Amino acid sequence: MFARELNLFFIAMGFFTRIPMPAWVEVDNERLNQASRYFALVGVVVGGLCALIYGLTIQILPNSVAVLFAMLTGLLLTGGFHEDGLADTADGFGGGWQVQDKLTIMKDSRIGTYGVLALVMGLLLKFVLLSEIALFDGDLVIAALVVGHCLSRMVAASLIFTETYVRDDSSSKSKPLAQSQTLNELGILLLTGVLTLWLSGIASAISLCLLLLVVRQLLVRGCRRQIGGYTGDVLGAVQQVSELVCYLFILVISL
Repeated sequence: MFARELNLFFIAMGFFTRIPMPAWVEVDNERLNQASRYFALVGVVVGGLCALIYGLTIQILPNSVAVLFAMLTGLLLTGGFHEDGLADTADGFGGGWQVQDKLTIMKDSRIGTYGVLALVMGLLLKFVLLSEIALFDGDLVIAALVVGHCLSRMVAASLIFTETYVRDDSSSKSKPLAQSQTLNELGILLLTGVLTLWLSGIASAISLCLLLLVVRQLLVRGCRRQIGGYTGDVLGAVQQVSELVCYLFILVISL
């Protein structure tokens, strides 16, 4: 049982990060679907490493520079995987008229105006929010990074349970994605997020959960209207938006 769960965790880690995985890890479509239970836990790892870099660099560098190094750590760990999804989704939703047009644009490896704007503004907003949080409490940035990375992946992965996967993997420019999720996978995913938030000590945790639930519903409605479901790019976009919402909420309650 432990070996099986460890295999699923490494599948999730290998899918979302550039961290090398053990050679014994076995991957297939069924295991990939089951690995979605650990997507939020991957966020804990990524957020934890970003927080570690921030905690080390803040000892010798200004807040803004330490935040920048933390963000750079996240980009290096994931290869900009989620940011790429944000850019592609912005291009597809903004530049396509019909559903098939939107999906075609989203799988194009080139980036357009909408994608550039979404990417630049997303990264800039993330930097500003974390820098402002650091002005109030440097330790809170560490909690914010872990919670933001964890809960945002929890929200994004939860779409797999309720929404329809609309991409044909044979035409996708990226690797296959988990396309189904059982109640068991969803339960572990949500439990990881709730425990992480509870252990972080961030105030108004219930309010943050309710806010993310509202944001998720709004994003789901938008995705249904645009393409009738989700793709890997959409999950990346949802993750980025949800992460920004977490940082914004933490900043607001710190004021």
